[in-house]
Amino acid sequence: MDSWKGISESLPLEVHHDVYSTIDPTALCASQSFTGKGVFITGASRGIGRATAIVFAKAGASVAIAARSSHLLDETREEILKQVPTANVEKYTVDVRQTKSVQEAVDKAAKTFGRLNVVIANAGFVTPFAGTMDEDDPSSWWNTHEVNVFGTYNTLRASAKYLRETNGHFIAVTSIAAQWRIPGGSAYGVSKHAINRLIEFIAQGTYRENPTIKAFSLDPGATRTHMYDECRVEALGIPPLDSLELSAATMLYLANGGADWLSGRYVSAQWDLGQVEREWKEKITEKDLLVNKLNVIS
Repeated sequence: MDSWKGISESLPLEVHHDVYSTIDPTALCASQSFTGKGVFITGASRGIGRATAIVFAKAGASVAIAARSSHLLDETREEILKQVPTANVEKYTVDVRQTKSVQEAVDKAAKTFGRLNVVIANAGFVTPFAGTMDEDDPSSWWNTHEVNVFGTYNTLRASAKYLRETNGHFIAVTSIAAQWRIPGGSAYGVSKHAINRLIEFIAQGTYRENPTIKAFSLDPGATRTHMYDECRVEALGIPPLDSLELSAATMLYLANGGADWLSGRYVSAQWDLGQVEREWKEKITEKDLLVNKLNVIS
C-alpha cells in the first residue's frame, strides 16, 4: 500500500473517522435549518445515500430519494419516517445512466417540493480491484464510467436550472481512488478522477457555467458499504474505519454553506474542515489547490 502512486496526495491534517465538532449536525437539526428546502439524492437505497437522506430529513428538508431498487428505496423511506415521522419523502426508481429517467424524476421532485436547494450525486458502481486492466471485462469497465461519470452528469444536467434559481449546492460523491493509483482499480479510479474535473467545470472561476451553484466532489472515506465490499479493498489494506454519519454530516455542513469557498474542489470527509479553513484557506485559494492539474516544477 505504501508504494501506491498518489498515496501522499492529501492535506496534512487531523483525520476524523466519525462526526466531529465542526460538522456536528445537532444544531442544524434542532433549528430545522433546512425547513422549506428540497433535496434530491441518487444512490439513496442504502449506505451513504440512506444515511445522508436521514440527516437532511432530521434537519427539516423535504427529501427525494432515487435509485434503481424500488424495494431498497422503500426501506430507506421507512427508516427516514421511523426517525422523522413528519418527514416529507418522495421516492423515484431511477437508473442514472438514463438521461430521460433522471430528468423526469428531478422535474417531479422540483414540482412537488416547489424548489430544489441541494442535489447529491451519490449513485456509483465498482468492480473488484484485481488483475490488470486488459483482463477486465470491457463492458463492465465502461459501465463503471456510465454510472459514475455519465450518471453524475445526468444528475447535474437535470437539476442545474433548479439549483441556479435557489443558489443551490451540488455534491458529487468521489473517492480517494481518484488520487491513489490502486492496482486493479483503473475503471473506478479514472471515473472518480473525471468526476473531480466535472465539478471544476460546474463551478469554474469568473466565467462559470453555473455562477450561482456551489459544487463539491466529496470523498466519503472508507465506509462499510455494499460498494466497499464489492471492490474488495479491505484485502489490499484499506480498512473501513469511517462511519456513514461522517460523510452524511459533512454533506449537510457543505449544503448549509459552511465551506462555500471550497466550491469547485475535492474535499475529503476525513479532513477536519475547521482546520482546513484556519490553516489552509489562504494557500488553497491563492494557489488554486485541490483541483486536477499538471504538477510542473519550474
